[in-house]
Amino acid sequence: MHIHVVAVAGTGMGALAGLLKQLGHHVSGSDVSFDPPMGPALREWGVDCLTGFDPRHLEPAPDLVVIGNVCRSNNPEARAAIDGGLEYTHIAGALQRFALEGTWPLVVAGTHGKTTTTSLCAWLLDRAGLEPGYLVGGIPKNFGKSFRAAKQKVSLGSNESRPADAARPPFVIEGDEYDTAFFEKTAKFLHYRPRVAILTSIEHDHIDIYPSEESYRAAFAAFIQSLPTAGLMVANASDAQVVELVKQHATCQVAWYAIEGEPTHGVAPHWLGAPAESSPSGTTFDLFAGGVLVGRVASPLSGRHNLSNTIAALGACAQGYGARFDRMVPGLAEFAGIKRRQELLGEPDGCFVYDDFAHHPTAVRETLAALRSRHPGAELLAVFEPRSATACRGIHQEEYPIAFKAASRVILAPLGRAGLAPEEALDTARIAREVEAQGIPALAARSVDEVLSAIVEHARTGSVVALLSNGAFGGLHARVLRALAER
Repeated sequence: MHIHVVAVAGTGMGALAGLLKQLGHHVSGSDVSFDPPMGPALREWGVDCLTGFDPRHLEPAPDLVVIGNVCRSNNPEARAAIDGGLEYTHIAGALQRFALEGTWPLVVAGTHGKTTTTSLCAWLLDRAGLEPGYLVGGIPKNFGKSFRAAKQKVSLGSNESRPADAARPPFVIEGDEYDTAFFEKTAKFLHYRPRVAILTSIEHDHIDIYPSEESYRAAFAAFIQSLPTAGLMVANASDAQVVELVKQHATCQVAWYAIEGEPTHGVAPHWLGAPAESSPSGTTFDLFAGGVLVGRVASPLSGRHNLSNTIAALGACAQGYGARFDRMVPGLAEFAGIKRRQELLGEPDGCFVYDDFAHHPTAVRETLAALRSRHPGAELLAVFEPRSATACRGIHQEEYPIAFKAASRVILAPLGRAGLAPEEALDTARIAREVEAQGIPALAARSVDEVLSAIVEHARTGSVVALLSNGAFGGLHARVLRALAER
């Protein structure tokens, strides 16, 4: 089957193209450019890459056109496909049809922690011998790429048990609440038909799609309702909005999870993690299931948010798929993390330079706290670029100054989006003033060059530099590594 992907060079669409190619289809794709890392990867996977958006890319006509959600209704290639009567769909529709059909999907949803938790689930199920398919919004280092097709048959040892629907292999997918396409404005995760789901958190985000908190909550309510009565929802008992919506809308079995000592909002956690030790190398905790000690678990991930993600992943894999702890726990110790999630880029001139996708104030706070735990006593430079539609607006103006409390110094880049009216845009100068009022030096830089100069001036041997952005940050990552190494 010839499948053509419009706007193929994005993270999700590129992974879809690679997955379709792995499944045996002839795949072509178009985009404005094919820069690293996705461009070379697409060519390596055997995808035909066509530069620009041109109706001639649809000649001869493909069997199916997948239109990316970055495309607007006036995209000439998408428009030609629709007006020309070609069969077309969006990324969620293609995933359901080609990757999820015939599998038992595990969908990881929530405002925070999706990529890490999805990667953990895929890795733990793999270590347990269940050979899952997966699609992640990042690159799990253990796998080396962000996708894999599910095995059609899973061989189990004689001592292993699986739930009744064992003929279906697992497929782990990151459940994005962002809208699907210009011609389909529902959330992507409503197309995935989960049998097992994890719900990590609900905190208003993507205000370009969900202008009110009520509209955002409504998408998650619909997701919760999408689970069948025979399904399993593994939900965060420490998130008040998760508890409220799951109690209101779930018709399936619910297994709550939590960290010992955190509020649980009137529900009893089935999966409970009791922290034992936190060190620069990770976290050790005791895992309980239904009040019974499962055992002591060592995780290489730092931070309480990652402890919560780990508890959820272990619980979902064990309860939802029968994965054995004697296989998952050693596998967890081997988990290498995800690119752009507390990823150590290098140690130039004795500095530790990290890259992280954090852009929501909660994610910024948790990431900095985790790095502080990993490097106690070190000077921590938080370097933040507001880039997403939500981050660039003033909706979280009050939360950002508090989010940087674990930092020793804060450097704020200019907004990554232009064209916002002053009254609706995030005020980085105000954030800098309010951070300084807490006794933390702060700078609202006017350019990426000024950001780089400030890093070089203040980072000393042993300093931790946290580059926080959900975009390319103007090429800052490579420039920081080079400038610190050469000084």
